[in-house]
Amino acid sequence: MTTHIDPVVLRRQIFFWLIALAVFVGFLMVFSSILLPFIAGMALAYFLDPVADWFERRGLSRLMATLVILISFVAIFTIALIVVVPILVTQAVDLGGRIPGYIAQLQALLVSESTLLPDWVGNQLGGIKESFAALLKEGAGFVGTIFQQIWNSGMALLDIAALFVVTPVVAFYLLLDWDKMIEKVDSWVPRDHVGTVRELARQIDQAIAGFVRGQGSVCLILGVIYAVGLMIIGLNFGLLIGLFAGVISFIPYVGSLVGLVLALIVAIVQFWPDYIMIGAVVGVFVVGQFFEGNILQPRMVGSSVGLHPVWLMFALFAFGALFGFVGMMIAVPAAASIGVLVRFAINRYLNSDLYSGTRSPELRDPLPPGGAASD
Repeated sequence: MTTHIDPVVLRRQIFFWLIALAVFVGFLMVFSSILLPFIAGMALAYFLDPVADWFERRGLSRLMATLVILISFVAIFTIALIVVVPILVTQAVDLGGRIPGYIAQLQALLVSESTLLPDWVGNQLGGIKESFAALLKEGAGFVGTIFQQIWNSGMALLDIAALFVVTPVVAFYLLLDWDKMIEKVDSWVPRDHVGTVRELARQIDQAIAGFVRGQGSVCLILGVIYAVGLMIIGLNFGLLIGLFAGVISFIPYVGSLVGLVLALIVAIVQFWPDYIMIGAVVGVFVVGQFFEGNILQPRMVGSSVGLHPVWLMFALFAFGALFGFVGMMIAVPAAASIGVLVRFAINRYLNSDLYSGTRSPELRDPLPPGGAASD
């Protein structure tokens, strides 16, 4: 059934939402330097809300459920901060110091083993070495730029301390009153559109939850699989490379590919010519991809996310460029929300008289031969 859209109402709604968008963007730009702990607390409360609901269904009050969850989370996070983070920092510093030596060894290995390579590859070794060095320099500059942006966008020492103090407090109060806040916002929705708004909110929640909770859990599990596997093999910096590959696996194939390339570079320098150990490194990532594709993704994420990898990467870069590190934190939920709203708008357009026209079929302009509309 074709829906009639009143142009006056449409213009009024577009005008209203454009003003709301402008206010939201202006708010982020003005307060981006202090928003990090609040957004982190909101994300933490959203992530843990299903756990609080689970405890409530088993007889705990909302207050007790919130206390149990946050105390457990803070304890686990503190232990990880004390045990794991120092190891990662040490490995990162050590890897940074060894990179020039690894490059020199890899270049020497390519030269010494050039007889095993095809002639056209051997003739290009000089250019390959120069390109590899330039690529590494650009990559190092890119990583340095990212860290500099993070530091300049609110991650100074004082802000880091505020992050660890304010975030749990914000998360506690939001988690405690989450259901009440949802009910209050729902009461503000115009009653004529409450069904549509609730359905859109459900789809947005499904997309965000599928990515933040589902894909986040997948990344953590993949990071553990890669890190444990590489450490069992004995690869240098296995913990750092494995966790890094898992964390960036929210972009399909990119995380595993980057992790595999880094692991192979270290493995070739460390184990050459032991092909079995180098193959074992590849096997770790093959096992991780098998678990991700056949077990983790279907069970934890499913097909409800609806975030195309290209759209996700664009959102991360765009929001990061506009709002710094805070923008990168809100990029995923914003991308999911925009995706749901755009699909809804397109669907309404295709089922409205704006698309099909208001005239009856017999009065419409006939199509010329071949089916193409005339200019």
